[in-house]
Amino acid sequence: MPANINPVFGLTPKQAWATLTTANTAKDGTGTVSTVVTAGANGAMVQDIRAVPLGTNTASVLRVFANNGSTNVTATNNSLWYEASLPATTLTEVAGQAAVIIPLNRSLPIGYKLNVVIGTTVAAGWQITGNSEDF
Repeated sequence: MPANINPVFGLTPKQAWATLTTANTAKDGTGTVSTVVTAGANGAMVQDIRAVPLGTNTASVLRVFANNGSTNVTATNNSLWYEASLPATTLTEVAGQAAVIIPLNRSLPIGYKLNVVIGTTVAAGWQITGNSEDF
């Protein structure tokens, strides 16, 4: 018989965010990163990561790295989880700018993190928000 036959639900909803404007072109999760999810004492479920433009930006890419809770300076502590294209955007006061939403619905072990970077430097920036629940 399976050991876990009951559904597991998150106990503590969490959000963390960062504003990214400067490029990090490392494809191994090293360099300057921003953490948008940190799993708690029992792990976490990550629902999604949202990127919202803050004005006029050139096109870029959002990279999401899983980190094992140790320093991201060591490349073997990181794994590239996802990449999403970020379109060029133009500031306007008469229309909303579209968010880029990365649905993940993946669990993270205790103390693991999700770090984010963008591939090109942009003018206004992107607000990146991680939505998760600790178990």
